[in-house]
Amino acid sequence: MNKNPDTGPGNVSPAQPPASRTLVLRLLVIPVLVYAIWVLECFLFGGAVHLFPAPAGPALALYTFVACILTGLVIPVFLLRRAFVSGAVTMFQFGFRSLRRTVPVTALTCLALYGCVLLFSPPGTGRTLFWQSFLLMLPTGIASVMICWVMAGTHVQALVRSGGAAISIPVGVVVTGILFALAMLLLVPVQRSPDLLSLYIIAGMLMALFFFAVRDIYATGIAVTGCMAFLFSGSIPPSGIFPVLPWAYAAAIATAGVLVGIHRYLSLHFVTIQIPR
Repeated sequence: MNKNPDTGPGNVSPAQPPASRTLVLRLLVIPVLVYAIWVLECFLFGGAVHLFPAPAGPALALYTFVACILTGLVIPVFLLRRAFVSGAVTMFQFGFRSLRRTVPVTALTCLALYGCVLLFSPPGTGRTLFWQSFLLMLPTGIASVMICWVMAGTHVQALVRSGGAAISIPVGVVVTGILFALAMLLLVPVQRSPDLLSLYIIAGMLMALFFFAVRDIYATGIAVTGCMAFLFSGSIPPSGIFPVLPWAYAAAIATAGVLVGIHRYLSLHFVTIQIPR
């Protein structure tokens, strides 16, 4: 069992010596490689075969298992375990928090998202489409958080933590915002333009700020999925979602269940001890 002290409110460790080649390989190269594999799968399932504009049940199930569960959740766990055991990252930085903290933060995030829907989605069909799109996108949203922020973001922060919070947080926000934007650009085949990429980067950085502020994977998963539902609201027709709603429910439940299982596994095998200051 690894016992690793919390690094304080900013979740950033004290200054460390410059990163060695081994650290660069472990904290940068390998996470980026996993990210690249995940993005390729998103493109092949989403962008190449138009899965989300015209979803099909079996294809959605295969995409959920391969891209969202296997590559998006299970494979990163091996990197998280090694980063935790080495002391590079704490459980708090990963966003796996206690139940009594996660529940209120997630509930507040849901309320905020509901308020955004009331403000920005037209009543009736528009809001129904939003919630259906949210359900369809939930596995991708959860995988995006795990890949872009829990894995890549925390590893990048650990790599540059010698510069302190003033360096590690802005670098984490910028890098993960760009990673999220590139994935979203390839996921749904809409008109690709510099303006669209800029919109996705801004959205990614806002979600990065949210993650690094709350450090909760469940709340961030809801926020990111809601952001994606807004971004792709004009690209997913209602007629395409309704026939596969049972598949979408099953995919969302399966992905959320795997995430809870991962949280349970990490909580049973690892602990981060807070040292009073």
